[in-house]
Amino acid sequence: MLALPLAFMLIEASDAGASTISRLIFRSLTATLLWNTVRLAAVVTVLCAVLGTAAAWLVERTDLPGRRVWAVLVVVPLAIPDFVVSFAWSSISTLVEGFRGAVLVMTLAVYPLVYLPVAASLRNADASQEEVARSLGLGRLETFWRVTLRQARGAILGGCLLVVLVLLAEYGAFEILGYQTFTTEIFTEFNVSFNVPTACALSLVLVLLSILVLCGEAGARRGRRVSRKGALAQRVAARHRLGRWRWPALAFLLGLVGVAVGVPVGSAIYWIVEARQAYLTGVSLADAAWHTAAYSGCAAAVATAMALPVALLAIRHRGPAYRLLERTTYLVLAMPGLVIALALSYFAERYADGFMYQSAPLLVLAYAILFFPLALVGVRASVLQAPPELEEIARSLGAAQPSVLWRVTLPLIAPGLAAAFCLVFLSAVTELTATLILVPTGVQTLATQFWAYQQNLAYGQAAPFALAIIVLATLPSVLLARFFDRMPSRMVTAT
Repeated sequence: MLALPLAFMLIEASDAGASTISRLIFRSLTATLLWNTVRLAAVVTVLCAVLGTAAAWLVERTDLPGRRVWAVLVVVPLAIPDFVVSFAWSSISTLVEGFRGAVLVMTLAVYPLVYLPVAASLRNADASQEEVARSLGLGRLETFWRVTLRQARGAILGGCLLVVLVLLAEYGAFEILGYQTFTTEIFTEFNVSFNVPTACALSLVLVLLSILVLCGEAGARRGRRVSRKGALAQRVAARHRLGRWRWPALAFLLGLVGVAVGVPVGSAIYWIVEARQAYLTGVSLADAAWHTAAYSGCAAAVATAMALPVALLAIRHRGPAYRLLERTTYLVLAMPGLVIALALSYFAERYADGFMYQSAPLLVLAYAILFFPLALVGVRASVLQAPPELEEIARSLGAAQPSVLWRVTLPLIAPGLAAAFCLVFLSAVTELTATLILVPTGVQTLATQFWAYQQNLAYGQAAPFALAIIVLATLPSVLLARFFDRMPSRMVTAT
């Protein structure tokens, strides 16, 4: 199922012919799109790495007042869709557009993807290494740079990988901000020009970029494994006293949360008040919220069930083939939801005589494929935590493999299954492009109805749907923060 979008692109490309595809790829427009995409990914990734790591260090390794509250607040931006963030900024200021606006919006929207794994990594890092460095005469700054960051290197790289893949597939935010990337051009070619070969050619370039990113991240990890001596004798690292830097640190976190959460929420409330009329007309807000929650919940369950066998194979049966199987699933993250939706529509029309086309099951399947890698992250982390010795003991006592899975493995990895469910549910609630294509006739979700009002500049009517999306996605965001808060650092780094 995960290969269907790639198969669709290859089929369309082969029908067009190699010369046509080559002419479409090697042109000035492609170079412009490549430059726009690469420079945005580079700048946003660096900013997210800096903001996410700084926030994680303040929350986990200092005596910052209200640390537990900040640990939740800095994750809340995950509950706000990128297109809602761009709507909030662009609706209050014409200065937020183009490259500058895209950098601002995407940095504020996705920096928690770096914060979560880095915070978990710093929480349980080996404190003795920092103490040895200090005893050898290194100062605080040099110790942080040469020891602390080195210990969190794997988590930072993993978070940056997710940031880049999310950026490659983003559409709604860039469309609102008027910033042209591969995804916006792919959407234009599909929906406006109806030029399927061109759109598929551009999608293949996007896939190649994703492969390069995955290879680069794997190369950066290789040979730099950080190990702990005496893992069972773990102790908590002493917290650094901020002293006179306490207030600047609080100001930094307050400003970060204020612009990342306060502006989108405040903008939505402003437009609701400004409308001063019956803004909840047309589609019922409750009806849209119900369909959004139902589709997202079903997709989360399907994706989590799909991720379980892959995670078990990757962890319990290590080897190049299993590693390749696991890593290639991340390519789906870089494919625009539009491509995945059209691939499913293509196969439904051509090989199933239109069966399930524009039906709820097909939309749920699209969500499950689109966010499968996110489910794999949560499940894989919990499988890493589950001691394989317990499964071996159960088998030695005569338990069959299905019984071992049901009575031993699943209870041990239950927190990871819940985290995977929350992560996919959160992502599906905020998904836009695939939903626009596959949503059943006569049905609207919170995202599609918000988009319809926003495109018509009906900000007062769009704002309630934006708030509803944020509210619906906030709870799984908090649960995710608690999951990573309890996860040992070595599991996050390995993820």
